[in-house]
Amino acid sequence: MRSGSRALSATILLGGLLAPGGAARAQGVEAFYRGRAIEIIVGYPTGASNDVYARALAQRMGAHIPGKPSIIVRNMPGAGSFLAANYMTSQAPRDGTSIGMIAPTAPLDERLGTAGARFRTSAFNWLGRVNSLVNVIFMAKRSPVANIADARARESTLAGTGAGSAVSIYPTVLDNVIGARFRLVMGYRGSAEAMLAVERGEAEGHCTGWETLKTLHPDWIANGDARLIVQFALARHPELPNVPTAVELASTPEQKSLLAAVVNASEVGSAFFTTPDAPADRVEALRRAFDETMADPDFIADLGQARVGLSPMRGEALQSLVAEVGALPAELAGRLKPLYGQAGGN
Repeated sequence: MRSGSRALSATILLGGLLAPGGAARAQGVEAFYRGRAIEIIVGYPTGASNDVYARALAQRMGAHIPGKPSIIVRNMPGAGSFLAANYMTSQAPRDGTSIGMIAPTAPLDERLGTAGARFRTSAFNWLGRVNSLVNVIFMAKRSPVANIADARARESTLAGTGAGSAVSIYPTVLDNVIGARFRLVMGYRGSAEAMLAVERGEAEGHCTGWETLKTLHPDWIANGDARLIVQFALARHPELPNVPTAVELASTPEQKSLLAAVVNASEVGSAFFTTPDAPADRVEALRRAFDETMADPDFIADLGQARVGLSPMRGEALQSLVAEVGALPAELAGRLKPLYGQAGGN
């Protein structure tokens, strides 16, 4: 009996060490990350809300990862964040030391075959979302366009960035679906530069994240210099109860389905992922560290100080959402593609 007990104990011990969630695996993750650095690749310039989220995450998340690695941020703007997405696909290390942040419209871009999209968003290992990303179109107070009816009646200019960015896609889809007359002035390196162009009179308005506008120009909101005429969300943001959603502007069921397919990306939001083929135990460790960071009082205080919101989503739910956005029915994708694909061309 005594020898049998020893054998049973050894079997139990060995099983625990080899089990997917066992102590040996946990120790392996901790040993891997100890003394290492994780790099967050941000597909946006510095200064706006997405950069704020990435830097806040970099400051706090390392303490929640086994081994407590350091985390650094590298901005890689370009091509509507496709530069960063393609880097995470083909060049970034696939060992759990690279985290990416790209435009929430990337799954839809992939589905519609947008030029330059050489990535598979469903192959990324999504870690979690910090906040949903509601974009708005605002017009400077000097502009004669004060509402969406005015935007249909007369041409107005918006400062734009990359052709694949939500900044350009959203107003272009409105032009093509409901007959708005926005003309994009392209080439600005991000929302901060685009807003400076509005301030200089080079454009009448801009499409950007609501959080970005709050972060960079809360004074414009307070004194009415920025007039919000539409928000890109499936339902009105609690802070914007009097601003219509793009979906509300639809006058036919087809228009509603097209606009809903585009603005569904707002639910993907300001989200983070690691590379395809990253080891499963490290993906799990990063996801749980992300969840713990979302509840970290210091992280929450950092976001409050930066005047940006928090509406987290766990990595597993986000993985499913990304797959859903990217699985647009063929018929709807076919109708949307010629409208969506003209972003930046008008």
